[in-house]
Amino acid sequence: MNKRLIQVLGFLISTLGWLFVLCTMAMDYWRIVQIGGQGGSFIIKVAWYWSNLWKDCFTDSTAVTNCRDFPVLWSVTVYVQGVRGLLMCGLTLGFFGAVFCFLGMECTYIGGADKTKDKLLLAGAVFHFVGGVSDIAGYCLYINRIARTTFADNLQPGTLRYDIGTPIFLGLVGSFFILLGAVLYAATVYRVIFTESQVTYAYGPRTYMAPGTRGRTLYTGYYRPSRQYGSYMGSGRSSSSKISKLSQTTPEKMSQRDAFV
Repeated sequence: MNKRLIQVLGFLISTLGWLFVLCTMAMDYWRIVQIGGQGGSFIIKVAWYWSNLWKDCFTDSTAVTNCRDFPVLWSVTVYVQGVRGLLMCGLTLGFFGAVFCFLGMECTYIGGADKTKDKLLLAGAVFHFVGGVSDIAGYCLYINRIARTTFADNLQPGTLRYDIGTPIFLGLVGSFFILLGAVLYAATVYRVIFTESQVTYAYGPRTYMAPGTRGRTLYTGYYRPSRQYGSYMGSGRSSSSKISKLSQTTPEKMSQRDAFV
């Protein structure tokens, strides 16, 4: 599949996932329990207790809702603070990841050279992945709190057994969309960035030398001797004839050389 198409698909999926997570923070009914109305009776009135990250509410059968907002920041229940912190941390990382991925995508004309854009895209994918894991941890923390109360054997009288609400399921789906988008981003640039470390030389390293020195100096790679004493191959001369020719030095030439010196 085309690299550009995969990156656009990853951008759409990850953006949709972050929209899901962002919507869940403002949604109601994170946990809900129904009171009364068992057995299909229309005489017994039905009421609902529900909560989100910001308030506890009660809704009766006439659709009248009464809510109690959570107090100031440092007096909220510990696990609610933990869920808020994990989700906000994930959203912050997702914002930077979206910016990096937008700059590093192949279809955009900003971000620098291709190598720089690939690095930005990989960094954005890491931010997306870490942010998605943070969001999943926040939802799992909230689910664990509900499950511990729901499946407990010895509850105090009057304690409500809540069920998991719609926003948690929507947030988990969005978190997995974020992770899928991060994987698609990383798959398009992983080979481009880490290809250089996988290159191997089958014939060993080679050294370039100037043409004038190739016949006089040994170097690694292909060695081509000088043509001063004939061609290297196919000249028809044997090594013994070359040696005999080189060794033919007359006394006259030796004396002339000494006289000149």
